[in-house]
Formats: sequence, structure tokens, C-alpha cells
Amino acid sequence: MTRDQMSRRQFIKAGAGLVAGPMLAVRGSSHDPQADWLRLHRDPVYGMISGGPDLDHILSLFPRPRGEAAFDAALIAENIEKLRTRPAVDTGHPFLDLSVKTALAHIDATFQGDHPKYGVGTYARTEHDGFPPTIIAAVDALSAWGMDGRAARLFGYWLGRFVREDGTIDYYGPSISEYGQLLHTAALLEERSGTAGWWSDGFKALDAIAEYLLALRAGAEKEDGLISGSPEADTREDVGKYFHNNGWVVKGLRRWADLCERQKASPSTAVSTARQVAGGLAGDTLEAIHRTWPADPRDFWLPAQVKTSERPASLTATIEASYTNYRYWPELLSSGLLPAEMANRIVEARLSGGGQFCGMTRFADHLDDWPLADHLYGLWSLGRKDDFLLSLYGHVAYHQVEGHLTAYEQISFPPGKRVADYCLPCQLVAARAARLLVQ
Repeated sequence: MTRDQMSRRQFIKAGAGLVAGPMLAVRGSSHDPQADWLRLHRDPVYGMISGGPDLDHILSLFPRPRGEAAFDAALIAENIEKLRTRPAVDTGHPFLDLSVKTALAHIDATFQGDHPKYGVGTYARTEHDGFPPTIIAAVDALSAWGMDGRAARLFGYWLGRFVREDGTIDYYGPSISEYGQLLHTAALLEERSGTAGWWSDGFKALDAIAEYLLALRAGAEKEDGLISGSPEADTREDVGKYFHNNGWVVKGLRRWADLCERQKASPSTAVSTARQVAGGLAGDTLEAIHRTWPADPRDFWLPAQVKTSERPASLTATIEASYTNYRYWPELLSSGLLPAEMANRIVEARLSGGGQFCGMTRFADHLDDWPLADHLYGLWSLGRKDDFLLSLYGHVAYHQVEGHLTAYEQISFPPGKRVADYCLPCQLVAARAARLLVQ
């Protein structure tokens, strides 16, 4: 079962052949200056702004999304009043501040005590509880804003409940990248707030995750060195040697080694060995990327895995292209594996191949932003602040519903309406990314 009532695959199959669609009217205009947005490859909003992106201007471009709130307004308001962040939420714009606070307030509204929930409606079903990006996003957001005790409790609970003894995750479709991201989350939490409340009990689970990844790499060395596995829950049957998976294994093992060294811990595999394995996998993955990507730097189609496929007409034209644009590329960027030249090429490919609208992620005939934080982290690390701001501002303006600011997992082009239910990782995009703007 996918996370959606109708899977993203079905959405693409229904929409890939379309060449026309609803018109996007700029506020105050009587006609559509963006004729046939489904044909557009370049994000049209770049042509509507001069200078750096301005949030007030972005908010004025299109009708804001409408729809029902995921939770009672009084509950969210009460949770906002209870927030005690460090530093104070002060991004320089009251609407962005409110988006951050609303996001943080949704964590306790969504979780059932310490037990995770991906979202509401379809996403409140128990089979979605173990989806790793939920805990990864929640711990990142909480620890980024100094809410250390809550972050520690949630992470400790998750490790104890959803990591099996052999290091595998108790979820129907974990990606290989998520294992590395969990190790990174542990290191991040320790750097921001220490180890109180999660390390003593969580070490065993984290060590098992590291051992699982090291075993996968050992098996892969018989071939080209790249780990083969599932790239995403929806595409869990499309097992292959994906670059974002391997990039995050590299980062996860390196972060695990650093964490164990700082804590003077004794993992099952020595820190020096884990670093050596990560270095070898990094080299093999970069070599495979160089072999796979087109020589023409203007070609937007950069395959997500060693197994190449036919070049799509756009980044929403096929199932593989859509998933590559929506999750595989952003996670490859956030892994930090790529040198700047190659990372910038991914960003340009997304911009020139029909991959986004107002900075949000295009997915067939709608928008889907829950993995956008990975893309934003990649943009920030590259120093592409204007691109970062456009994506962040577009998200808070047009992926959050006007008034209560609920962030549905999927939403239609403006005027936005719900395509899929609310989910927590999408709600937390603003809280995670906006922290970079606050000193």
C-alpha cells in the first residue's frame, strides 16, 4: 500500500500525457499570462520578480490555497502559546514566523504522545507510523529551535519501537537513504543538545543500523561497489543502485563514526573501519555518476541510478523522472556527496526541465513538497540564497492553506486545493529551512 489513496504512480499515468491544464491567473489580471503551464519547463515565477525574492510580493502573485484544517484551530493556537524556542522565532517577516510556529505546533498535534503519525486521514493509518522521514523531520525541527527534551524523547522512542535487532526498520518500504539519515539525525541531535534522554538506550539500535549498512556495502564490493536497494516507499519494488541512497550511506557512516568518537563509544565496527568504508563508497559512487550522467552540461536528464533510462520529455513526463525530481535529486543534494559543480548541475536541471513552480516541486499535474527541505538544504549549502528564498517563500505561500496554514502533502496549482491529506514532514519544511535565516 502506498502512502496515498491514489498512488503518485497513478497520478503520473493519468497526467503524463496532458499538454494543457487549468490556467494560472495572476492576482488582479483578467486573463492568464502563463498560458498552458503544463508545457512550461522554466519556473515562470522567475520572470515575475526582479532582484531577490520578496515574501510579500510572492504572496501577492496568485490566489492562496483553500481547504480544511488538519486540526482544530484552538489546539494549534494553544500549542503555539506553549512554544519555548531557542533562539526566538524571528526571521524578519511575521508570516514566515507564524509558519514556523504553526509547524512546530503541529508536531504534538500529529504525534500520539511520543508515538509518531505521518498525518491525518489516510496518513493516520498505523502502517504509516514507522515512515522514517516523519521522525527525521520532527527531530531536526525541534532540535533546530532548541526544543531539546521533546526531540530526545521522540527520537529515543522511535529507535526503541521501529528498529529491529538486525538494524532493519519496521516499516513496509524504507529507502536505503533513510538508514543513513537516521545516523545523521543522531549526530545532529548530539551536536545541538547532547545525549540526554536517548543515547544510552538508542546506541544499540543505531549501532545495528550502521552494521546493516556496512554489510550491504560488503556485499556490493563484489560488483561495482554501489549498494542496491529501494529508493522510496512508493517505488520500493524498483530496486536499483540509486545515487541518493549511496550518498546518504556515505554521509550516515561518516556521521556515525564522528559521533562515536566524540562519545568515546565502542561500536561493533571500529570507527576507522567505518570511515574507510564510507570513503570507498563515496569514490565508487562519484565514479558511477561521472560514467552515467550525460556529457552535455545543458542536458537536464541526469539519471537517478546506474541503470540509465530513456531521456524524458520533461521532469513530469514519466514515473521515473517525477520521482527523481521530487525526491531522488533533493536527497542526493542534501547528502553532500557531490562537488559544487555537479550539485549546481542538478539544481539547473530541475529549473530547466519543468521540475518546479514558484520554487515548489512539480509532480505531474500537482505540487508535492514534503521532501523540499532536502532541496532547500542543498541550495543553502551551494550559496544559492535567492533560489533558496524563492522555494521557501513559494512553499509557505502556496503549499500552506490560507488562514490556518495546514500543509497538505500534495496540492494543486493555484488556486491550490488538497490533492492528498496533510502530512507532518510537509508542514515542517518551513520550520527546518527558516532556521537557517536566524542567527
